[in-house]
Amino acid sequence: MGLFSRHNDGPSEQAVLQALATVQEPELGGDLVSRKMIKNLVIDGDTVRFAVELTTPACPLKDQIQRECEEALETIAGIPRNRVSIEFTAQVRPRGGIPEQVAIPGVNHVVAVSAGKGGVGKSTVAVNLAVALAREGAQVGLLDADVYGPSVPLMMGVRSQQPEAVSGPDGEPRMLPIEAHGIKMMSIGFLIDDRQPVIWRGPMVSQLLRQFLYQVLWAPLDYLIIDMPPGTGDIALTLAQSLQNAGLTGVVTVTTPQQVATADVLKSMEMFRKVNVPLLGIIENMAYFIAPDTGKRYDIFGSGGAARLAGQLGIPLLGQIPIGLSIREGGDHGQPAVLSNEPDAYADVFREVARKLAARISVMEYA
Repeated sequence: MGLFSRHNDGPSEQAVLQALATVQEPELGGDLVSRKMIKNLVIDGDTVRFAVELTTPACPLKDQIQRECEEALETIAGIPRNRVSIEFTAQVRPRGGIPEQVAIPGVNHVVAVSAGKGGVGKSTVAVNLAVALAREGAQVGLLDADVYGPSVPLMMGVRSQQPEAVSGPDGEPRMLPIEAHGIKMMSIGFLIDDRQPVIWRGPMVSQLLRQFLYQVLWAPLDYLIIDMPPGTGDIALTLAQSLQNAGLTGVVTVTTPQQVATADVLKSMEMFRKVNVPLLGIIENMAYFIAPDTGKRYDIFGSGGAARLAGQLGIPLLGQIPIGLSIREGGDHGQPAVLSNEPDAYADVFREVARKLAARISVMEYA
């Protein structure tokens, strides 16, 4: 049986495909048929089944695509909506133009999560983005590159674990990443005692990062999220250049609304631009607080800072994450907020930010 099959009497394949050819991919442009996104079309009597292959499982516009497919089939091909079955699949293609010798084997996209300064919740955002993408069906890794303050083991509830050494496909020694909540992880926090400080200079940190990138069995991954050290100093610059050599897809910056934070973010983003790292967007963390007893909103750190900065840089504001007690508690207890049902965990906000990030990557890579 070929790609398309038909049983009994019913609409023809040509009629179905002509109808679906009127449905545009809402972010990438072009219709679903010409983009070869329609897969496994089966016509069984008056019932039509097919899959739409997306560029990411975290596509934020699945409902819109489904609705427009059903409308096109009903109005153009005369097929009632209750006779249409649509499945969504995803094929996250690797970033184009990366030489094989430097790309991380089996990793399609590398995304750095940065901050212009400490204390803005960068690691909290990185952890919840990674888990949210995994919950959408993506294969995700999380690398804790903040070597002076590794917090991923605590936030993911795996502080007591250590990576295992195994033989890689080439016979060389490799490390197995620690896994939790559907995420593959690596951090210096797995290799040292919690009380032991890391007193290293830039070259040593860069060498450690290279080992974490190439000597860990990450594959297969759709996204590898890198929790970067904050600031624009030597360490952050060295790591940014190292990641660019590894085929960095782009960087997301986390900020709080107030000017003292956004001023540092501007410097951070300009640093990434100077080393030719694409800017994927800005996430505003601790954007506001909703009092649980009154429902009143308080803009504790001001408002609008990230939106102004995004406009200044010409990049999207991917989302605004409120302050919530459950977000803090989830990080302390190894249960990321995106997994919580508590209202002040704002799991839906984290998921929406993750979908927008995945969509932004798809647009930059495939449009």
